[in-house]
Amino acid sequence: MAELRIQGLAKSYRDVRVLESIDLTIASGEFFTLLGPSGCGKTTLLRTIAGFQHQDRGEIVVKGERIDLKPAHKRDIGMVFQDYAVFPHLTVAENVAFGLKARSLPKSEIETRVAESLKMVRLDGYQSRLPAEMSGGQQQRIGLARAMAIRPTLLLMDEPLSNLDAKLRIELREDIRDIQRRLGITTIYVTHDQEEALAVSDRICVMDKGRVEQIGTPFEIYRHPVRRFAAGFVGTMNFISGTLKAGQLLIGSRSVHFPGADGTGPVELAIRPENVILSGSSPGAAIPLRGEVRKVTFLGREAHYTLGTEAGEIIAQAMDPSADFIAMEGQTIDIVLPIAKAALFDANGDLVSAGRP
Repeated sequence: MAELRIQGLAKSYRDVRVLESIDLTIASGEFFTLLGPSGCGKTTLLRTIAGFQHQDRGEIVVKGERIDLKPAHKRDIGMVFQDYAVFPHLTVAENVAFGLKARSLPKSEIETRVAESLKMVRLDGYQSRLPAEMSGGQQQRIGLARAMAIRPTLLLMDEPLSNLDAKLRIELREDIRDIQRRLGITTIYVTHDQEEALAVSDRICVMDKGRVEQIGTPFEIYRHPVRRFAAGFVGTMNFISGTLKAGQLLIGSRSVHFPGADGTGPVELAIRPENVILSGSSPGAAIPLRGEVRKVTFLGREAHYTLGTEAGEIIAQAMDPSADFIAMEGQTIDIVLPIAKAALFDANGDLVSAGRP
């Protein structure tokens, strides 16, 4: 169990700043996810923690000790890579034992740990197989077992599921989360997959352009984003241009009071598709609009609607839609945007005010 603190971490490649003054505290035993688009700096941050590259400035502290002053092999870190990184000429058991042999552990302890680790990832009985005889999901389990077997202080995972098909990703992410909880290893997980991050994390750090945009629980990140980037990157979000004048929000020809918003200037109203009300009314303050149903996408348990309104295009979502709702394409209907479910962001992408659903 180990707390990790990152203070003022910065990294550049030539004239390109990849990480800008990163400050993070990750609690002992926490499953902490770095989430963001390609090029946002999340993998660079992970590799810097691992010791594969060195920061320009800043500190990395684990259990009160700076580990950035140590070489990678002395940081007591387990690493699971995107591309499996198993040794093709070694058997499954030999792959898992590799790090243990490097630590010169007794043969009996190595055998015990290999057996325990393979059982944990549901590969017991596969000890003598070669990686080429295993599926992609099984090869990633080998990598996970190898990282777990050394009982590291920190476990780092760099997009470990991105090479797997959708069904395997869901299955293995559940296994990873269950194993991490059972062992209580402080884990840092890198992904660009929003659903994956929401499903496995204790907390999520949303990153963009080398900066931290928001840190919070999955619920906080999804329901209460504090930066426009986080609001737009995690899940689907409608952004509707408007103008704020002393607490009054103007959207198209509509005007409504938005609590907590006292400034003046251009803003964007953000609202999730599932919070747009179709053909109904809101119990509280709301913006009523008329919308033409341009497209209906039926997905079984839900349907998505693309609506053309005076405020621009809006996406709505309805759960368990009726046959009448599915046949709405081409119709003009009333829609409602509840203020309690919306947030306002200014031109800099900062939160102005938000409802609290």
